[in-house]
Amino acid sequence: MCTRKCSRCIGITLFPLAACAIVSNILLYFPNRRVLQLSEITDLVWFFHGILGAGILVILPAFMMLGAGRAGCCANRCGMLLSVVLAVLGFTGGVYCAVISSLGLIGGPLCDTGDGEYLYPFRNDTLEDNYLFNQTMWSICKEPENIVLWNTILFSILLAIGVIEAILCFIQLISGLTSFICGSCMRKRKTNISGM
Repeated sequence: MCTRKCSRCIGITLFPLAACAIVSNILLYFPNRRVLQLSEITDLVWFFHGILGAGILVILPAFMMLGAGRAGCCANRCGMLLSVVLAVLGFTGGVYCAVISSLGLIGGPLCDTGDGEYLYPFRNDTLEDNYLFNQTMWSICKEPENIVLWNTILFSILLAIGVIEAILCFIQLISGLTSFICGSCMRKRKTNISGM
């Protein structure tokens, strides 16, 4: 199996995932397309897990994987080793996004419960009576409108993207290490040896 093709496929797949992560993270700042004051935005959004973690930290290895996937370019052992290092960076970004998104889902959004004060009404819930499993609790949040649904959907999207990116980068890590140790393309190597 040629590891260059694997690298190219993973690199191509990571670009739209990173773009979706960046857009999803930006949308968390504008619940229902409303501009809120900084103090009214859920604190975990400020960790930039979609923009930095699943976005920028994944786009960098994606470029390298595309380069490693081209014939004659970065197909040497040094190039594949660099793709392994960058795959670790992408894996870290994906895991970071998944962890922060999980915490965002568990803790719930910052919202006004009707008295004009913004707080986290779901942060002290146990897993048994968590708001995610009881949608009747969502009506506790009065402002911004539909904030619970907004946060739940976007944090879920970011969680899924982070997990997929981490898996793809891990596959590239294994593929790149294999290529570094054994060469970038087994078939090409056998053909060259038999031609001698």
